[in-house]
Amino acid sequence: MSTGPGADSAPAPTSTHESKTGGTFSSLKIRNYRLFATGAVISNTGTWMSRITQDWLVLSLTGSATAVGITTALQFLPMLLFGLYGGVIADRLPKRQILLVSQAMLGLCGIALAVLTLTGVVEVWHVYLIAFLLGMVTVVDNPARQSFVSEMVGPAQLRNAVSLNSANFQSARLIGPAVAGVLITTVGSGWAFLLNGLSFLAPLIGLLMMRTSELHASVRVPRAKGQLREGLRYVRGRPELIWPIVLVGFVGTFGFNFPIWLTAFADGVFDGGAGMYSFFNILMAAGSLAGALLSARRRSTRLRMLVAAGTAFGLLEIAASLSPTVWFFSLLLVLIGMLGLTTNITANTSVQMAADPEMRGRVMSLYMMVFAGGTPVGAPIVGWISDTYGARVGFASGGVISVIAALAVGFALARVGGLRLKVDLRQGRPHVRFVPRERLATAA
Repeated sequence: MSTGPGADSAPAPTSTHESKTGGTFSSLKIRNYRLFATGAVISNTGTWMSRITQDWLVLSLTGSATAVGITTALQFLPMLLFGLYGGVIADRLPKRQILLVSQAMLGLCGIALAVLTLTGVVEVWHVYLIAFLLGMVTVVDNPARQSFVSEMVGPAQLRNAVSLNSANFQSARLIGPAVAGVLITTVGSGWAFLLNGLSFLAPLIGLLMMRTSELHASVRVPRAKGQLREGLRYVRGRPELIWPIVLVGFVGTFGFNFPIWLTAFADGVFDGGAGMYSFFNILMAAGSLAGALLSARRRSTRLRMLVAAGTAFGLLEIAASLSPTVWFFSLLLVLIGMLGLTTNITANTSVQMAADPEMRGRVMSLYMMVFAGGTPVGAPIVGWISDTYGARVGFASGGVISVIAALAVGFALARVGGLRLKVDLRQGRPHVRFVPRERLATAA
């Protein structure tokens, strides 16, 4: 439940159970979540293999960073167009059944791209089409998967499970690009796509093996008119929901276009190849994994952490765009991965914990719509900037927009919370901090 418009944080429910089962990996003690996580790490590895291979295939077919941006945009365009409807479906239907269908369809898309590539008939429009189909499935899969976590672990472990989901995803990101790089240079791209398609058998088996009697009861929303508008009104009236969503919207649209920047830096700036591109992704994954595990240890999610992480993330992107050497660039990628994941997890958990259970599917669909759905807008723009003015300018532009967005949201939250900026130059005191307006009035 929300803590009111002036809340600085969205604290997790506390309980005796939570205190006894705390720890970085506490959610894995729950059997259903353990099955879910095991299947996810396998399919996530396949997904990362496919992403790296897809980006490099498009670059090989076209020689254009803009084409890579178009592919990314097409994959996320359905989320922008239909994302909110996916949330309505997730609130109405059993989420486990939704996931059984969606995960099977994602696997079939991977196999289709593998067949086209292995037979040597693949063209760039094939990749565009399958990217769009993947996006259509994700419209329903994403909010169902996000909100299904609470059914597996309950509110006491939700924050930990969300963080471990991100750690799971980033662990796969460490393995997938490395395997993709080997497969691309040895046996070809088609085998990476095939392994991705087959990897979805793992989550399907995990979902089928779950004990439904151990799932936490979910609030099923009956079919009715106006549910989409109801979800929008619900979020609009809660600052603790709307401002984190606004921030991740800007960061996701302009700050997370790494397929474009990393391919351009590997191929053009540092004169590397597919191996260097995979190496860059592995470094970012290592930082992201560290950020996810650190987030899993935290017991609370403060919105001030979200603002600080978003600001630092943008500044690091600007610094990386100016990197004179590949080694300095590589070091900054680790930090960018860590701060990017911290921003994402902090926003995700604060939004989930602040949303009422019967609204969670629609709230998370809006979250994912602005985070991932902004890519169709941002990716072609950033790709064009990178092609026209160079990869360094493209990377820096994403960082600048992220910094401006984080600072603007920070001041908006401070204003809603009745806070003001105070500068204190006395020795041993913070120089700049937010304090309640009443405190300033008393001090005056």
